Order: sequence, then structure tokens, then C-alpha cells
Amino acid sequence: MKELLKKLRSYEIRIRKAINSHMQGDFRSVFKGTGLEFDDVRPYQYGDDIRAIDWNVTAKGHGTFIKTFREEKEQTVYFIVDVSASQNIGSVQQTKLNLSTEICGVLALSAVKESSHVGLICFSDQRELYLKPAKGLTQAYRMIQAMTNLKPQSKKTSLNKAITFALSTINRRSVIILISDFIDDDYEVKLKALARKHDLVCIRVADEREKKLPPLGIIPVFDAETQTLHWVNTSFGKFPARLKELYEQRSNALSVFCRKNQINFITVQTGEDFVPLLLQLFKTRNRTVKKT
Repeated sequence: MKELLKKLRSYEIRIRKAINSHMQGDFRSVFKGTGLEFDDVRPYQYGDDIRAIDWNVTAKGHGTFIKTFREEKEQTVYFIVDVSASQNIGSVQQTKLNLSTEICGVLALSAVKESSHVGLICFSDQRELYLKPAKGLTQAYRMIQAMTNLKPQSKKTSLNKAITFALSTINRRSVIILISDFIDDDYEVKLKALARKHDLVCIRVADEREKKLPPLGIIPVFDAETQTLHWVNTSFGKFPARLKELYEQRSNALSVFCRKNQINFITVQTGEDFVPLLLQLFKTRNRTVKKT
């Protein structure tokens, strides 16, 4: 636990140094400018976001009006983290679950420094852990410790159930950071609904072994979620190419979906330095802050 906190602190320091130095003009906090509350209406002007049009006022026939918002001083940030068995893929040094914990930890520490309330939902195909939002470093440490000590009751995954719980539990518009490998099916409708209701960021964690297995001949492959054993020939014909193709198809489909639904999205590989990717995420959010 102490080593993890030390590592997270170093990540946080790197991010803050980058933001406060020569890149200061390009970045704002990932949590800044996303929690908005209704303020007033004003006449529509060329270039305004059409999603902000107040149709009820516009329908009165006195012109087109848009809603204006003011930024709330205190944000609420929820982390929804996949802890299913597929997250245990990776090396001895770092699994996808280790990576998820580190990303969640460093962003939680950054959020509480911005006086945000932070909360945590861990899921498999059921709710494994729920911490209500609170402020302060103590809450960030509580989240990190809870994830580190968590022993999931189920090995399976259901993004649908996790998102359904979030939709029914989180009523006030919040920043939602969903961390998962997204190895699941038929969750897109719920994910789209979550993006409409909240300011959604999807962080996909992945591992090189998911798209490239060494040519070892016929080997047993254990499916941790279904607890079944499959024998596959990793050296046979089109198997390596097909494995990579399926991986890339799923990755591209998720990327296109997020772009279409205005969801901030990045992929982080195990063993990869994720700090530059988070900094790029901050920069992207600075350009595309949603106001609805």
C-alpha cells in the first residue's frame, strides 16, 4: 500500500508540474468546467451549440433561445472500475487491475486537490463495492485502499448492470470516469444514456497478450470469467492474424462509438506510462467542454 501511494504521488507530481509549467496555457483540470448548473436563457447567436437550445422558451415564438450555465464550484466525480476476472491479465509487474487502480488513484488525488467530491463503484457482473462521494485526501486514500484490498465475489462482467446502477444512483450531473477493458457485449445503449446524463470519460485498459500470443503450438487457455479451459493452436495458420483482427475490431468500434456520442476516450496498455495520455486527455477536454 505504501509503495502504491508513493507511485501515485510521483504520477500526480508529474501531472501537476506539466500543467503548471510551459503547458499551463493549454491545460485545465480534467474536472474543471464540467459540473454546470442552469443560470438563464439568452437569444441564440451564430456558433452557439444547438444542444443548448431551450425548446420550451423557443416554442413561445419570440425567437430561438439557448440555456446558459454557470460552473459549480464543487464537482462530484465518480469512478466506476471494472474488477472482473478479465482484469487480472497482465504481467507479474502489472495487471490490468493494477493499472486501473493506479489510474483511479492518481485521478482521485487530483480531483480532491480541486475540492471535488469523489466516489467509487467497483463492479463485476454485480456491485462489488460502493463508496459514497466525499471530499479530502482521506477519501482518496480510502478509495485506493478499498480497491487494493478488494476481493471480488464474482469473476464475470456486466457493464450493463454497472451502468444501470450508476444511472439509478447518481442523480446529480457528475463527472463519471469509467475504467474497464470493455470486454463485454450489448452495453452501448446504457453507455449512451450515461453519456447523456453525465460528463462521461471512458478509459480502456488493455494488455498486449489480448492481441498477440507467442507461437507456442497447442496450449491451454483458461477463461477466468467462465472458468473454462480451451485448447488453441497459437501457431496454426490464421490464428495470430484473426486474434489481432478481433482485438482491433472491438477497439475501433468502441473508439467510434465514443467519438459519435461525445465521450472522452483513451486506451492505456499495461506497462505503459499513462501520465502523457492523461495529460492529452486534459488537453482534449479543455477544447471540448460540454455545456449540456
